[in-house]
Amino acid sequence: MDQILVQTVWFIPCYPLIGGVLSMLWFPAVTRRTGPRPSGYVNAILTLFAFLHGVIALTAIWNQPAQHQFIPWLNVAGLDLTIPIEISAVTVGATVLITGLNLLAQIYAFGYMEMDWGWARFFSLMGLFEAGMCGLVLCNSLFFSYMILEVLTLGTYLLVGLWFNQSLVVTGARDAFLTKRVGDLFLLMGVVAILPLAGTWNFNELAVWAQTAKLDPTVATLLTLALIAGPMGKCAQFPLHLWLDEAMEGPLPATILRNTVVVETGAWILIKLQPVIALSPIGMTATIAVGAATAVGASLIAIAQIDIKRTLSYIVSSYMGLVFIAVGTGQAQTALTLIFAYTLAMGLLVMSIGSVVWNSITQDVRALGGLWGKRPISAISFIVGSAGLVGLPPFGCFWALEDFTSGLWEAHPFLLGIVLFVNGVTAFGLVRVFGLVFGGKPKQMTERSPEVHWPFILPMTVLMGFTLHVPHFLAAWHLLPGASLNYTASGLLVLSTAIGIGAGAFVYMNDKWEKPVRIGSQALQDFFAYDFYTAQLYRVTVIFAVGLVARIISWVDRNLVDGFVNLIGFATVFGGQSLKYNVNGQTQFYALTILLGVGLLGLLISWPLLVRLSLIAGG
Repeated sequence: MDQILVQTVWFIPCYPLIGGVLSMLWFPAVTRRTGPRPSGYVNAILTLFAFLHGVIALTAIWNQPAQHQFIPWLNVAGLDLTIPIEISAVTVGATVLITGLNLLAQIYAFGYMEMDWGWARFFSLMGLFEAGMCGLVLCNSLFFSYMILEVLTLGTYLLVGLWFNQSLVVTGARDAFLTKRVGDLFLLMGVVAILPLAGTWNFNELAVWAQTAKLDPTVATLLTLALIAGPMGKCAQFPLHLWLDEAMEGPLPATILRNTVVVETGAWILIKLQPVIALSPIGMTATIAVGAATAVGASLIAIAQIDIKRTLSYIVSSYMGLVFIAVGTGQAQTALTLIFAYTLAMGLLVMSIGSVVWNSITQDVRALGGLWGKRPISAISFIVGSAGLVGLPPFGCFWALEDFTSGLWEAHPFLLGIVLFVNGVTAFGLVRVFGLVFGGKPKQMTERSPEVHWPFILPMTVLMGFTLHVPHFLAAWHLLPGASLNYTASGLLVLSTAIGIGAGAFVYMNDKWEKPVRIGSQALQDFFAYDFYTAQLYRVTVIFAVGLVARIISWVDRNLVDGFVNLIGFATVFGGQSLKYNVNGQTQFYALTILLGVGLLGLLISWPLLVRLSLIAGG
């Protein structure tokens, strides 16, 4: 039985896809009779089937060599588009993580979207996301991975724009779609360009080819930069990071997936392409530079946000920046470990703040406070998620960051400083949010804010348990350092965490410190709060240039192209209006018209001959 499930692992993406299709059957007419809830229940049941299938297959494939399957799709004119599937502990484990987290997110949505009648659209899109991400981790082809990423980009647009009657939601969905399309366009160039060079899109074959490939440095640089651009957009890296902030306008249960496994789709592709990116030193340097700039910048922006959801969205970009640094320094295994530990902790953080948003009306952290006594489970979930996200032993991300910093210890001391800085600032930012939301005294918005009901509590409690057990998982997978622990790097990591937590507690857990807190000048705070004025920079550069070109093209189209077409139309109408007066019913007049026409045609045809005869006569 286990081997049958292993051989049919390719069917795991089909469960949520079927659930999404079945959820779409709840049209408004059906919903008015049954209510919207059955559409969500159907999708959740299919997700449960996918999760159980993955768990059983994972136990069977554990410690076994990877298996490969091939699904024929198209073979024409020398182009073989067979879909390769890789079945290994890593890929199957990734499907378990995706389906398990999506199942918890759907249960969470039962409570969060209790009064929403858009269940059918919401859960069908959640199923689409789950199917796409499961297909992505199982697929071993760059070409088909790109196709799946495009489907996920469309899904992001539709899911963020679920409440399309709100202007901010529509704007956020549009901006998220267009921003990700920029990176996708460059990635498509890289996908098309790499085939004639390597002769394959298979990730394993690309890694083998990259070991002996000898490319022109310019070609290698352009290729790697194009391949990096796609993950930059998916992982919300500078300067393609604004979409994640805009996407916060969508339903919060979808944010659980978006802030965890959805942004990691770009990181997954980046890790898979690491051998190819290593062909160009400039490509590796660009990967590190993008990751370092995003990690530092986004962590600073996060501590200046007043929207409770946006305080987490920038931390997402920051940690994905650390993944870019890990890939750029050749630590692909460390990047995978960091992704796993980060996913559970960030999912728990989003759930905990989502329960606060649900019945507190406001998302402004300045209007919240004093929820520790009213919302103990949400507060404990936030604490566990924060501890699991920063370098605090013995929690999950500590071991991932310890391995990361140990790898940077000798070769990249500057990058080591960046990782320690980001870890400290993130710890400070999380304590800031906790102090403003759960600490202090209740305010007007939090006077009546009881703990939420079971659809919120159940997934939070389950995910809290998994977050606490991340070190046990890492130990079972032999990913803990053991005797090779770098005590100096570990000490610095713990010190940066302690400084961040201590500074945050001193400022935001101290009732004597005036709130809102003023650190530095107002101009400096605005600089971080408004995202380094990136949106304004876009307006005066890219948006202005595109608008100018659009206006020029519009003028040419309106005055030249349309003018020429209008001239032809006017001449036709004028000619028709003139000819209608010749229709008088007299045969001799028709004959005269024909003779004149034949005469003019003959003159036109013989005109060159007449010119030559006149020249001869004149000579």
